[in-house]
Amino acid sequence: MKEHETDHRGTTPTNVRYFCLAFVILLLLLPMALGQPTNAQQPDTAPASSLAPLAAEQVIRNLVQMNLHRLQALHAYKGMRTYRLEYQGFPGTRSAEMVVGVRYLSPGTKEFIVQSATGSKLIIDKVFKKLLEAEEEALDAEIQRRSALTEDNYRFTLTGYESGPSGARYVLKVEPRTKDKFLYCGQIWVDAEDFAVVRIEAQPAKNPSFWTKRAEIVQVYMKVSDFWLPAYNHSVTAIRLGGYAELTIDYKDYEITGASQVSNLSPSTTLHAETARAPQ
Repeated sequence: MKEHETDHRGTTPTNVRYFCLAFVILLLLLPMALGQPTNAQQPDTAPASSLAPLAAEQVIRNLVQMNLHRLQALHAYKGMRTYRLEYQGFPGTRSAEMVVGVRYLSPGTKEFIVQSATGSKLIIDKVFKKLLEAEEEALDAEIQRRSALTEDNYRFTLTGYESGPSGARYVLKVEPRTKDKFLYCGQIWVDAEDFAVVRIEAQPAKNPSFWTKRAEIVQVYMKVSDFWLPAYNHSVTAIRLGGYAELTIDYKDYEITGASQVSNLSPSTTLHAETARAPQ
């Protein structure tokens, strides 16, 4: 690990809290799925109810089943990440960057190796490293259950069905059933063939701190072999006293080092439009 560039300006417990806001927001995304990003523009959404082959309930059932199949089949992978955070506001502007290698081993082990870290030591220690610790904690079964995209945790409304070069996608509005810190409200895009979340645009279900006015999160996923892994995250948190914290995470260089075949959906869940469409 490279030597950190020291931030010589004075800090107070309140200032530390500001820099931790991005860490709190990111907690919402860690358990969501094995996902990834690209900076693709959001395509136009066609009215969904008359076009989508499946109703929202069936899309979510398929999503839950395929998430389980992918989780069971993915034994190990490795990759690289770059964390960047810029803070503007009281008492001034600060920024930092950290490059991290990650190794995942099923059923719930992640190893992180910091390759380099530059910029504000406060951000590095109180945000980036806390993010890594939180991601390890998010492998806990109870947190996974509380944060899963299931009908136990969310209400889903089908709002769009898109067809483009990358394939068809369902667009669903998601509303949390409770104001849990691990849940969010917003929209998700679900690949119509793999039934995997490919994009999330959301806000926290529960404001994580008095000091935050607003938090906007975009998470994008990419397909690596048979699996969907995180590719890009961008979150902006507006601070009540003025200013904002902008956090990005770029994921790359994935290598699947251990996997078995991903099971297909059972015939009973691959319904055709005539039987799957909800009553109009």
